[in-house]
This record gives sequence, C-alpha cells and structure tokens, in this order.
Amino acid sequence: MNTLNFWLAGLPRWAKRWIMLTTDALALPMLMYLAFAIRLGLWLPPLSSHTILMLVLAPLISLPLLYLQGFYRTVVRFVGSEMAWIILGAATITALALGTILFMGRVAGVPRSVVIIFWALSILYLGGSRLLVRRYLAWALREVGERVPVAIYGAGDCGVQLAFALSQGSVYLPKVFVDDSPNLHDTVIQGIRVVGRNKLGSMLARHGIKTVLLAMPSVSRQSRLDVVHFLDNFDVQVKTVPGLPDVVSGKSRVEDVHDVDIEDLLGREAVPPDMDLLQASVTGRAVMVTGAGGSIGSELCRQILAQKPSRLVLFERGEYELYAIERELKQWMVTRKVTGIDLISELGSVASRAQVEHACRSHGVETLFHTAAYKHVPMVESNPIAGVENNIFGTYHTALAAQAAGVGRFVLISTDKAVRPTNVMGATKRFAEIILQALADRGGQTVFTMVRFGNVLGSSGSVVPLFRKQILAGGPVTLTHRKITRYFMTIPEAAQLVIQAGAMAQGGEVFVLDMGEPVRIYDLACNMIRLMGFSVRNNANPAGDIEVRITGLRPGEKLYEELLIGPDSTGTHHPMVMQAHEPHISWQEVVAILQMFEQALKVRDRRQLLSLLRRHVFGYQPAQPQADVVFLGERRQSRA
Repeated sequence: MNTLNFWLAGLPRWAKRWIMLTTDALALPMLMYLAFAIRLGLWLPPLSSHTILMLVLAPLISLPLLYLQGFYRTVVRFVGSEMAWIILGAATITALALGTILFMGRVAGVPRSVVIIFWALSILYLGGSRLLVRRYLAWALREVGERVPVAIYGAGDCGVQLAFALSQGSVYLPKVFVDDSPNLHDTVIQGIRVVGRNKLGSMLARHGIKTVLLAMPSVSRQSRLDVVHFLDNFDVQVKTVPGLPDVVSGKSRVEDVHDVDIEDLLGREAVPPDMDLLQASVTGRAVMVTGAGGSIGSELCRQILAQKPSRLVLFERGEYELYAIERELKQWMVTRKVTGIDLISELGSVASRAQVEHACRSHGVETLFHTAAYKHVPMVESNPIAGVENNIFGTYHTALAAQAAGVGRFVLISTDKAVRPTNVMGATKRFAEIILQALADRGGQTVFTMVRFGNVLGSSGSVVPLFRKQILAGGPVTLTHRKITRYFMTIPEAAQLVIQAGAMAQGGEVFVLDMGEPVRIYDLACNMIRLMGFSVRNNANPAGDIEVRITGLRPGEKLYEELLIGPDSTGTHHPMVMQAHEPHISWQEVVAILQMFEQALKVRDRRQLLSLLRRHVFGYQPAQPQADVVFLGERRQSRA
C-alpha cells in the first residue's frame, strides 16, 4: 500500500489533472444514464438516439465549464468552499444548456425532469468524489513516512488552521485538540477529537504523544504561563506557533512551529503606548542617542525612527556597533520607503565633552537619550576605575555638553541596581543620577531627567540567551543562588516607556518603570529546560537531562533588586510609569565630590574611588571584598 501511496504522491501535477479529467469524462455520461433510470423507474432504460445525444452532451458541456473555472487546477488536498461554488455554477449552467437544447430542438422522448436529476447527481458526484479523494490523500500521507504525533493546545481559529496545515505536511500528525472551553469538549474538528485538561494525560499515553503545540497566539502572557505550568506535569516538549502579526505580514506561516520563547512568559502584560507622549519629544525633532549600538540604545533608535524625527544622531564609541545599527536603520527606511529623516552616525566617546558638544551643536539636537554606560556587574566590579570614568564622568561631560549646546531635553537611562547598590556599577549609576538631579536644581534651559528600570529580555547581559546556550550544550545551567530574583521587561516596551517618561519630564525627576512581579531565576532556568524538551536533573529526578548548578553569588551581586530608594513615589500620566521622590545634594557639593574623584583617577587609586563611592552614594554597601582583577587597560593596584 505504501508503494501505491508513494507513486500517487510522486505523480506530476499534469498527470493528476488528466486522471481527474478522464475519470469525469467517463462518469458524467454514466450519471446522465442513471438520471434516465431514476426518471423511468428502469434498471436498464433503452438507448435511443435522443438518450445517446444526452449522454454525449453532458460531458461536452460540463467539462469545458469546469476547466475554464479552474476546477482542475485546484489541489485536491486543499479544496475548500470555493470549490462548491465552482461545481454549483458549472452544474447549473450545464443543466440550463441541456434544457435549452431540449426545448429549442423539440427533442422528443426525453423527460425534462431528467435534466434536474442529472443536475443533482453531478453536484453530488463532483463534490463527493473530491472530498473522498482528499480524505484518502490525508490518510495516505499519514501512512507515508514517520510523522511525529502531536497534541494541539487551543481549538480556536489558529488551532484549526494549524491542524489543517500539519495534516497536509510530512512532519507532524495532529492527534488531539486540548481546549479550556467546556463547549468544545468531546466535539470533533477535522476528524480530531477535542478534550479538556483532565483527559490530556490519557490521550498522550494512548497516542504516544511527546510534543504539544500551543496554538494561542492572541491570549495573554499570564494565560500562556498558566498553560505551560500545567504542561510541566507531563513529559512533553512544548512548542508554539508564530504570532498573528507575523502570520498576517507573511513573515511566518501558521505551521512554522518553534520552541516557546521564554520571553513570552516573563514579566507582565505589555501596555499599549500613549502615542501623544511617544511622539511629543521626538516626532519632527532632532534626537541623539548615546550608546546607540547597545541593546537599549539600538532599540531606542528603532522606536524613535518609527515616530519620524527630523534627524536621528547615532553616537557610539564602538565602530562595528555603530556600523551595524546604521545599516539596520537605513535598511528599515528603504523597506518602508521612509524619507525626510536625516540619519547621522557619530563615532565618539561620551568621556569627551568636546566631541559630544560638537555633535549636539552641529546637528541641532533637541532631545538626547544617554544610554552609554558600562552595565555588566562583575566586569565593572573588577574595573572600578573604568566604571567611574564611563558611568560617572561620561554622564557628567555629556550632560554639560548638552546644556552648553542648548539641548532641550536630556534623558538618562538608569538601572534598578542604583537603588541601595551592592556593586560598583550600581553605585556609579546612582551618582550619575545625583549629577542630573543637581543640574536640574541649578536650573537652565535643559530639562534633565532619568528613567530607572530592571533587566530587559534579550539584552547582551541577559540570562536567557546564556541559559539557552548552556541547555543546547547539554548543561549544566549555572545559577549563582537558588533564591535570586529579578525584574524583567522586553526591550521594545522598555524603550517605548523611556521615550514616554522623558516626554513627561519637567526637570530632575526620577521615573521608575512598572516591571511587574519579580521572577525567581531558578524557576526560569527549570522552565527553560522543560520547554526545550529536556528534564531537570535533581535529587528527585537523578536520571534527568540537565542539571541546574549553583555557583555562588558573584562580586557585587545581590539576591533581589529594588526600584525605589525610599517609600515615597507618585503616579504619572502613564499607568506604567511612577515618579520617585528621593533626596539629593546641591550642585556645589557634586562639583566638590567630582574633584575628589578626579584626583583619585589621576593616580589610578582604586581604593580611594571605592571609598568615595561608599561615602557619597546613599546605601552603597559592597556585597563582597573588591576583586583585584584588571581589565580594560587598568593598571594593577597593590594591596599594600
């Protein structure tokens, strides 16, 4: 049987078309003869000249009509409702033509009702035969080759489309639908049974299913997370279908299943942006982004470009990073036929006040987003001199350059690690906030503000790509502490909220983004292992695939992050943006402290820099002794 199935599947399209034409050419005269038999009540009605004429005319009229309407160009496996209209139209026109011939030709001995009976029989045959062939081909494809049996979670429109697409393919074989709607339980869709959660276990065992496909592209993140947690109870790999925007745009097909992105299950539901706030400080304006090639900087550039500024200045120290983001944005503009925006690349360092000021003046910058900073906690912990130079003095020089060039709005991208910091990175970012708060108090033309948030998914330092790489390598997945938690947000939403928060600034505000509930990283690692089709190896399951190994907290790392230094915060015009009210110091005090930092930098005195940070950054308490490791060109300091 498999040999026949392979032969049928391998026939060229023209051969299949001629087989159908030949079959119909033989069947239609037989249907006309059957119409005579039904009308006359005879098993074998006599073949008169008039009867033979009708047997010949039936295919001569029907087949050209069907062919011209594309009936024989349709792939039988994918026939749908449009086929019914073609059959109905061709059968009706054929019947009318035959009736006209009988009437105009005054053909005797042929009952007029024969035409009506033939009309009904031809519709039943043409439609029924194609449905039977489609059913046979679907069965034959199941028999040809080895296909993976799967359950589809979600029996809505997307799930039904997925089942149909997969049934025509050669990779997956849908065996059962799972849906949470009681109205669908124990129904049958496309020959596939729909069950509730309570029957999933028995269906998985009966059909040997090891893969569940999530066909719920439009449900909330919390609902998807609930389903994934439920599926943790079974030894199955979980995959998902593309989102509806990707399917509609043609970027993906509904049957392009892939691993569940853990990013889809983290954080809270994204909130649509307030378009007035999103456009207020960027649309039609000259905007500059420092650190434009970084994770946050590059996404800010994408979001800003979408709001059609008059000019976008990409300021970046890394040559390749600048080249990559410039090329991407230019391609985006070409693809979408966006014109009237000047895209300018500036290769420079925020540590150079002259470079930043020249870029702001020459391009008439009105809004500046300052994202350039060292953000990797262990690296900055080992290199406090570089951290102070880039995060503190880079912000200081960039802010003064923007003020001197008449920039209207300056937005600093800060971090939750600036709150009661336990590491050098957080302490330097907090002092960068202090600089801007003092500049705002001093007054002037430039509005200074800062936006504080936690981890973003997909950034260069995110744990998600690291965990994924470790799982694909066979493990172990390394984790610093079993109880460590972090906030998460997607990069696009963080960038949008930064732009909106910056538009609300009046001067000196510390805006804090709503990051949702914190995520326990151990649970994140275990979920990723299970979603990628593996099991967690632990005491309860020593035969598992991947181990989660605890390595101990790194220098400067703490178990949880905070977003507010004090308890005082208020809401803003945007539901996902809060404003923190925190103590700060005067500009004169800031200048005096910066002078002490400068003196320590001149002699590369790490201990003095760390002492100054402990003294002048509220709440800074190093979690562990400073590592005596030197990177980024720093000179090793003695511990004498």
